[in-house]
Order: sequence, then C-alpha cells, then structure tokens
Amino acid sequence: MLWAGRSAVEIATAVRQGEVTAVTVVEEHLHAIAERDPRVGAFRLVRERAVAEAQALSKRRDLADLPLAGVPVAVKDNLEVAGEATRGGSTATAEAPARRDHETVARLRAAGAVVVGLTNLPELGLVAFGDSAYGTVRNPWNPSRTAGGSSSGSAAAVAAGMVPIALGNDGMGSLRIPAACCGVFAVKPGTGLVPPPSNDWHGLTENGPLAARVADLALTLSVLAADPTLSEAWRGGARIEPAPRMLRSVWADDDEMWEPQPPPSGPEPFDLRVAYAPQPLPAGLPMDGEFQAAVRGAAETLRVAGHTIVEHDRRLPFWLGPATVATWLARAAEAADGLDRGRLERRTRALSRGGRVLAKLSLDGERSRERWQSYGADQWFGDADVLITPALAAVPPRADGWGRRGLARNVLANVRYAPVTGPWNMCGWPALAVPIATHSSGLPIGVQLVAPPGGEPHLLGLAAQLEAAHPLVRPPGFAY
Repeated sequence: MLWAGRSAVEIATAVRQGEVTAVTVVEEHLHAIAERDPRVGAFRLVRERAVAEAQALSKRRDLADLPLAGVPVAVKDNLEVAGEATRGGSTATAEAPARRDHETVARLRAAGAVVVGLTNLPELGLVAFGDSAYGTVRNPWNPSRTAGGSSSGSAAAVAAGMVPIALGNDGMGSLRIPAACCGVFAVKPGTGLVPPPSNDWHGLTENGPLAARVADLALTLSVLAADPTLSEAWRGGARIEPAPRMLRSVWADDDEMWEPQPPPSGPEPFDLRVAYAPQPLPAGLPMDGEFQAAVRGAAETLRVAGHTIVEHDRRLPFWLGPATVATWLARAAEAADGLDRGRLERRTRALSRGGRVLAKLSLDGERSRERWQSYGADQWFGDADVLITPALAAVPPRADGWGRRGLARNVLANVRYAPVTGPWNMCGWPALAVPIATHSSGLPIGVQLVAPPGGEPHLLGLAAQLEAAHPLVRPPGFAY
C-alpha cells in the first residue's frame, strides 16, 4: 500500500496498530519528495536522517499512544530544528545548527511526527512570495505562479502530496495566503494558544499547521497547543474530551476486545451565526469577482448545513490599511537589524529602510493596532460567531524575481493580491483558510474563516462542513 498521499490520521492509526512501520512511511515520503520537489522547490533541506529517527520512533514504548505516530512533517525554515541551521530564507543568517528544537517542533516529535525537511520561505519571511536565495517555490497548480508566502514551501509541500502536514507561521497572513494560493487548509491560532516563534513580531506572529484535510489540521493543532480536546473539534465545532482507552474485559476471550462504536466519519450538525463579507476591503481596493462568488457559495453551503447566515456589508475601516502596512514595514526593519546588509536581497533592504523611515516619523502603526485590538475589531465584526471573507483579493502573481525588486513594486503587489489577512494579526484573532473552488485561471480559490478569541473549534467545525461539500482536489500532475 502506498502511504504517501494518505492522511496523517490514517498513517498514525496504521503505525500505532502495527499495520506499517514508521520507517516505511518516511521512506515513501522521501521518495515522493525526490520525485516531486524538483517541479516545486518546496524544500531547502531534505533530512535523510529522518529514516534513522523513524527507526528510533519504532522502539518507543509509548508508540501505541502517539497521536502523530510516524507522520512525516515539513517544518518552515525559520523554526529551530535541532542539528540543522535555521536560515530563514537568507544567506545573511547564521550557519550554525540549532542546539534544540523550537517548542512546536518538540511537541510534534514528542507526539510521534518525523521531520523530513525544512521548507523554503522568502528572506526573513517578509512577503507573500516564495523566492529567496535558495530558489523559488512554485505553485503546484501553475509553476509560473507564486505559492504565496511566507510559509511558501510548507503549503506547496502539502498541496503536492509530499507530506500530509506541515508547520509554518503567520505574521500578516503567512499561513493563510500560501494555503489559499496552493489549495490547502491552514489555521492561524489566536494569541496564546500555540507557542509563538522566537521572533514573534511583537505578538503579530503565530505558529500553526497546514494540511490537506481538516481532520489532520485539527489533530496537528491539538498537538501544537497541547490541547487534546481540539483534535476532534472538527466534528461538531466544539472541544471534545478524548475517549479513554478501552481495557480488555475480564469476560472477553483472549483475542476479543470491547471496542466503542466508531465515531461518524463526517462532521455533525451544529448551529452558529455566520456572517459573510464578499467585499470587506476599504473603498479603492478591488476584489476579484470569482472570489466574491466563492464567499457567497460558502455561505450557502453552511446555510444548507443548518447555520444562520447573515450578510456583513460593512467595509474594513480605511485607516486600518495604512496602519497594517506600516506595522509590516516596522517589523521588516527589526528583522533585518544586525544582519550584514550586503548579503541581504534588494527587497529586504528596501522594506527595512522603509520601516526605519516610518519609525523615525512615529508612523509605525502601533497606535492604530492598539485601537483595532482593544475595541475596533470587535465593533466591526458584530454579533456573528464566525465571519467568511475571501482569503485573497486577486490570483497569485508570477513567481520569479521579487527579491530583485524594490519597495514600491513589492508593497503594491502584496497589497493588491493579499490584503485580507493582516487585520486579524493586528488584533490576534484566530483565522483559517479553506480551499473551496477553482478559479477560471485554473488556480484554487480559498475563503477565510475568522472568529473572536477562543473560536478555533468553530473554525474547524465549519471548515469540515465546507470540506465535505468540496472534497480535496490535488493539483494536475500531483494526484495519487
């Protein structure tokens, strides 16, 4: 049986039950990476030592209890993996290997996952593109188009079937943007749920999972959050306490076990108040008509599923856009501080220079961010449980050459195609990208689900209902 292309839930179940070894699973996925990644460029480093780590995993006494037993995972190359250099998409960063895993990586490994590689990202994770000194991450749906960013390689690796799950992070949409570009799921957790990156951009950035299936997304999020009640939240939009392990009955024969009834294979009905905003952007920022139609289609799917659906026709406040851009540039300046500017890309130098200029003028976006975080987001959001918006405003731009371009072209390109995600980093609310349709260009269309703090279970439950109505589609040439 081929295990590459299977879900994380299927793989972990089979490894726990002894149907397949972790070594076989990892070897198959390394073979898939070797065959598929030359077309995509998702990985900076493929870890051949993953096979030895899978062998060691097979000897763990707690193998039968590991929620991600033997599951291959790709990790964004700005999160520390012990024994590997963390380059962050730049040749200006340190070459020394990390001495220990980042906490999120440690939690994945403790749960039985095996890190098969480090994925590419734009330099210092500053933009929604996938090009860097280590190559260009190409969209598996169309290699001339960007995979998005900054968790570019993680999204492309999942979309192309090289891994079932991946780890990335999101400072202004860096999980949701590439997920929407590549047609996979990704969740940016709310503030405080998952340990953040070492440099969390003053609380803007959260670590989170990407996956091809909602059940895998929920399971991985539960491990990252150290919260087992999230692993089955996709079934009914609420946290579910894990069922205790069944013990052998004293009345059973030697080969007989009392087993609970298996849970339903699909999501269960529940009722939320869901608002939809096909065009949430301030006046002057256009929104692709097919993306607007996808939001309306998602709302109708959820109406049929039993939810109360209302239209949200208010646009985001105009002042929030410039504040979000200013905040982004200020963080770019901080990210580049202390690095050899001669080894940085033109794009990085330009973004960081712009951030320094704005900081000198006291235009770093902090006051507007505090306004939005303290009361603005809540007032604009209204009384819904969840809001549906487009995940992007335009189809992904072309993949190549952005690192050689300056400030104006990079800022304008990012704002034109991916302006919808940043507001929810500015306030720290959870948000989730859901692939839902195919654009006339042949690229996937994603919608964004947003909830107030603590709403991750609602997001997972709605994503599962949308997934049931719009099943997984692999990019052409990457099917199993």
